[in-house]
Amino acid sequence: MKKFIPLLALPLAVFTANLKAEPNQAVSDEATKTNETAPPDLLKISKAFGHMVGKNLESIDIDFNMKEVLIGIQECLDGKPSPMTEAECIQGISLIQESAFQKESEDNLKKADEFMAKNKSLPGVIEIEPGKLQYVVLEAGSGAEVQESFSPIIRYSGKFIDGKVFGESREDEVISFEETIEGFKKGIVGMKEGEKRRLFIHPDRGYGTTGFLPPSSLLTFDIEIVKANAPKADPSNLTTANNSEVDHSAEIAAMEANKNHPR
Repeated sequence: MKKFIPLLALPLAVFTANLKAEPNQAVSDEATKTNETAPPDLLKISKAFGHMVGKNLESIDIDFNMKEVLIGIQECLDGKPSPMTEAECIQGISLIQESAFQKESEDNLKKADEFMAKNKSLPGVIEIEPGKLQYVVLEAGSGAEVQESFSPIIRYSGKFIDGKVFGESREDEVISFEETIEGFKKGIVGMKEGEKRRLFIHPDRGYGTTGFLPPSSLLTFDIEIVKANAPKADPSNLTTANNSEVDHSAEIAAMEANKNHPR
């Protein structure tokens, strides 16, 4: 289930806008050269256009009745009136998306509550906040401890309740506690340099229903503290949340809209 978008603007509008662009904007130089040497294949173009329409329909994430969609297309071409205005159609799509979003959120919240309740009794699990934040030490550390005023240097991997990875570091990263979720901050304060810890964060201490993650997702993070506090000066080519060149496409799509950083 994709994120519900209030007052949805149909992706096809963007597509049709591209079709109206100047030729040098709509097609590449290579495509232009190809068109000069061979006539366009209308059958292939028609099928490709259908694929483009299909992708746009898929992005809306509604189980459309394709038979009726095709009838609607034909009726439009025949000059017949639509059963709804465009505004009414968009509003209807938004209501369907909102209903599905709320159901997904409720289902995920129930799963999160059940997981935290069972997880707390497993060997080695420590609760920082009952039912909301837990952790288990994967490897003990022996260096300086992370404090609330620090900006620690870490390595991490973030996963959903089913184990699917939504974001991870490829090299050391500096974390600002001002730009992180509450559960992440509370979960690593007190960790020692060299320590590895797995955090279990309830959605109430994570991203809740905001951002681009599935709503009310329980998150787990495997954290390693490289250094308890980054130096005040430029941390020797270490990446930061704002200028990292590391590939964080999954985490950015999931989380940047909320806190500008996946922690």
